[in-house]
Amino acid sequence: MSCVNGSAKPAVAIPPPVPVGKIQSFGPFGPKYEVGQVLRRKDHGDWVVEITLVDSGERAEYRLTRLLEDPEAD
Repeated sequence: MSCVNGSAKPAVAIPPPVPVGKIQSFGPFGPKYEVGQVLRRKDHGDWVVEITLVDSGERAEYRLTRLLEDPEAD
């Protein structure tokens, strides 16, 4: 927390950049998904990102740490 004029204010967490609109896959052979916006921060410091499955259009939430390990889809 930071103090401004004697009042405590919570620190603001700035979301990391994510490749919005990029098509990736779950591992080298998994289904494809489109990366969406950052939704929120998890308690342990990871971030939750919205993804959309390309084949079904279903929206889901996915951890940023896992998203960053997935390859770009062909």
